[in-house]
Amino acid sequence: MDDIDSALVAELQRDARQTNRDLARAVGIAPSTCLERVRLLRQRGVIGGYGARVDLPSLGRRVQALITVQIRPLNRAMIDGFHDSVMSLPEVLGVFVLAGGDDFLVHIAVQDVEHLQAFLLDRFSQRREITGFRTSVIFQHTTRQVVAALPDEPVTPKLSRVGRDRGQESPARRP
Repeated sequence: MDDIDSALVAELQRDARQTNRDLARAVGIAPSTCLERVRLLRQRGVIGGYGARVDLPSLGRRVQALITVQIRPLNRAMIDGFHDSVMSLPEVLGVFVLAGGDDFLVHIAVQDVEHLQAFLLDRFSQRREITGFRTSVIFQHTTRQVVAALPDEPVTPKLSRVGRDRGQESPARRP
């Protein structure tokens, strides 16, 4: 990814419906170069597709929640089966498979809190493999519309100690 590729990806995230000519103009390259670069970005998997952002409340889905789920037995077949089963539910927006205390994080959107309760009771509480789940209602959800590539070199935070920046000894080290 060079600067031109990064600019193309940013522009396409901002507006994937713009014409190749407008995209080339925005990035400052020839339309033929733009077309080839976008084709290569798709081939490399950097661009996986194009889609529309949908306003969930406009679709009658005013309540969103995140549900952490623990399942047992924890094995590949159970993880894959639970994942596929949950992803097939129309209320589910996304599923994350986790490491740590929880096994899954499920993002759902429903009409109202009554439908949230019904979803939890009907879809989760009766499943034998679920040993526990916790629900957090989302009050506000903000996503980054344009995601940039990270630099190749790792970012090392600069740690400073009291007085070290001015060549002074740290108070903890005084005799």
